[in-house]
Amino acid sequence: MSVFTLSQPAREKVLLPALVDLVAHHRERCAPYDRILAAGGFTSAASVADLPWLPVRLFKTLELKSIPDDEVFKVLTSSGTTGDVSRIHLDRAAAAAQTRQLGATLQTVLGPKRLPMLIVDTRSILKDRRSFSARGAGVLGMATFGRDHVWALDEEGTVDVEGIRGFLAEHGDRPFLVFGFTYLVWLHLYETAQAHGLDLGNGILIHSGGWKKLIDQAVSPEEFRERLGRAGLTRIHNFYGMVEQIGTIFLEGPDGGSLYCPDFADVVVRDPETWAELPPGEPGLLEVVSTLPTSYPGHVLLTEDLGVVHGIDDGAWPGKRFSVLGRLPRAEARGCSDTYRSAA
Repeated sequence: MSVFTLSQPAREKVLLPALVDLVAHHRERCAPYDRILAAGGFTSAASVADLPWLPVRLFKTLELKSIPDDEVFKVLTSSGTTGDVSRIHLDRAAAAAQTRQLGATLQTVLGPKRLPMLIVDTRSILKDRRSFSARGAGVLGMATFGRDHVWALDEEGTVDVEGIRGFLAEHGDRPFLVFGFTYLVWLHLYETAQAHGLDLGNGILIHSGGWKKLIDQAVSPEEFRERLGRAGLTRIHNFYGMVEQIGTIFLEGPDGGSLYCPDFADVVVRDPETWAELPPGEPGLLEVVSTLPTSYPGHVLLTEDLGVVHGIDDGAWPGKRFSVLGRLPRAEARGCSDTYRSAA
């Protein structure tokens, strides 16, 4: 069942009361959050855009949680590259909800059954748990949605052509899942498929993470899709998400080029000088909204990413369709893709 069903008016009607309740819930249980809202003079909200936001960076400097210590089930950390990381506290209920809703979001494009999975990465990223990276965590998180996993890169990070051939021989005649960070898919899967005549026609590609350190090699989303289409890979879905709102991802629709909000989430684009909500077509700072964060006050977050809403209720799925344009200048580069190390 799809979680991309609510028109923008219907979404606002559902989300606003739920989020107002979450504001009260977190004010009662998280003293630093209550002090922040009191200092800002927040009293009420007539729309989702009126709700008080927290800068996502606050999770790097404050302990923000709405559960007692003995109810903390899991602490997640973000992928910042400068040493300062967010710490996100989940209780059992919140952890179960984020897993369930992430699964529901991905099932919209993958279907209800776990598919054979080709991972465009190397198993070696999982080996050293002391330096276990956000990239490794991202791969492991996605791996739960696949089966019969095959790694497209060997231990040294070189393409394992025979391994890919074997995977396609066994699973290529029916739908299969391909997952990788954007730049790894571009560097390794596209060129390999072209050079060796690999048929990826039944694949569904889920990718994320952007270009990071390889920004000089970045191509537009349109070129990315067009080139991979030459290898038969036409079902391609980028996604945008962050550990500070774990379980909520904004997924590229079947029409390509735009991200969409699941029914339990929304985005607001704000003017970085006035903080006013900007209309479609005007780029600004991206705010992400979700009803999932119940164990910590991460329900309304101002990111450090620039974005633009392209349209509302006019795309393949209802609600806002938007793009992430890149990081705010001087904002720390997130480390999900890590630094690419070629096997020289």
